[in-house]
Amino acid sequence: MLRELDEAARALVAPRVVLFDWHATLVDTLDAMYHAVDEAIPRFPELGLMDALISHDDCKTAEDARLVDYVRDHQRLHPKIMADRRISRTDIFEVLFGHNEEAKQVAHAAFNDAYRNHYGEAQPFEGGELELLIEMREFDVRLGILTNRDREFFELELALVDDGAWVDLFETTVCGCDTGKRKPNPDPIFKALDNLDVQPGPDSWYVGDSTTDVIAAKRAGVTSVFFNGAGWDHAWINKIFPGTDRHPHQPDAIVDSFAEFKWLLEECLHVGHDWKPSEPCNTN
Repeated sequence: MLRELDEAARALVAPRVVLFDWHATLVDTLDAMYHAVDEAIPRFPELGLMDALISHDDCKTAEDARLVDYVRDHQRLHPKIMADRRISRTDIFEVLFGHNEEAKQVAHAAFNDAYRNHYGEAQPFEGGELELLIEMREFDVRLGILTNRDREFFELELALVDDGAWVDLFETTVCGCDTGKRKPNPDPIFKALDNLDVQPGPDSWYVGDSTTDVIAAKRAGVTSVFFNGAGWDHAWINKIFPGTDRHPHQPDAIVDSFAEFKWLLEECLHVGHDWKPSEPCNTN
């Protein structure tokens, strides 16, 4: 069973570094991602990707198996996924292709080709993120972005948010094209921390909205904070993070909003108290 937020806060280590995912965590790039995925999938037959779709036995959940079946039968996303806008394209490709890195790279390239037709909008995911990011810097927390989005798209979107006010807030940004492998491989996290001359450990946090973000964080040996901006209920969260031998990775904390993340952060930084980085958040 995953820990409640107050229990998680008592177990966490105060962060020196916080790395954030981009879309559906810090920002909303609206429907562009889903339109691009839905344009990329019909190209799967010509790209040789239909034979790479995983079997039912390799699916984590029955819902994953139904998505694979739907893509195999219709060469498009299920309309419910388009309507809900809850699952990231990286998670979609993980569901469809599992551990087949070559197939996922081809799918990501097809996505990029389609995304060029749709990108160009970005706004704060909830509102108030700018103030929180500034507050974190005031507490000497080093900030970074870690995204599977390619740099040609990310840098334009970063410049759009709050009229460019975010551009100078992050000491490092690592994009999908910057390493040989994308999340859930831990290499992008290692690169971000190396850029900061920081060793992986629990005093580095990675905050993201997808299962791939959690897996990447746990594989890298950093603290995983799952941002449940999609509003999944607890039953579903326990299903996608079962903690089994086959799927062992679970987040260290779950927040449903940036208000909750701010509370968690301030608990761990002992705001209003004397504190030292890398000590447990528990002050008892």
